[in-house]
Amino acid sequence: MKYVPSLKVKYDSEIKNALIKEFGYSTVMQCPRLLKISLNQGLGKLAIADKKVIDKGIEEMSAIAGQRAVATKSKKDISNFKLRRGMPIGVRVTLRGDRMYEFLERLITASIPRIRDFRGISDKGFDGKGNYSFGISEQIIFPEIDIDKVDKIQGMDITFVTSARTDKEALALLKQFGLPFSNQQNN
Repeated sequence: MKYVPSLKVKYDSEIKNALIKEFGYSTVMQCPRLLKISLNQGLGKLAIADKKVIDKGIEEMSAIAGQRAVATKSKKDISNFKLRRGMPIGVRVTLRGDRMYEFLERLITASIPRIRDFRGISDKGFDGKGNYSFGISEQIIFPEIDIDKVDKIQGMDITFVTSARTDKEALALLKQFGLPFSNQQNN
């Protein structure tokens, strides 16, 4: 029997039905779904000064995502920052399918509860087209990272790309998955 992530099963059995009831879709194909999760970590000045920082960033991001991360390269020269075109300045990884659902489950159940003074994720990170982004200030919230081996605490951006047409649909989808949004109302 093939392994299926529990959040994928939950989406098929519960979340679709809840979204149909909430938004009045005529078919399950209209239900928004999670397409991919992108993780991005800009290493900036550290990466320019020391090339090993990129290797360490790739190693950490690969451990967090469960998939090999790649270095992002600069697109133009900036002499004030001693930056040349093509120099590695960050790390990114894109998750789809089962790995995406596994990462989301680990994020919700193990990582987010480890954030200090956590009061919920802001609901202000939507882009108007149904995608949501938020930042994490410390990579050490992930249990895959060994705190003793961390040289410098780095943050990262996490982007959820959905097939939702509106931010309201995407918010409902992500809440159904269990993302702990704060109770603040949009103004």
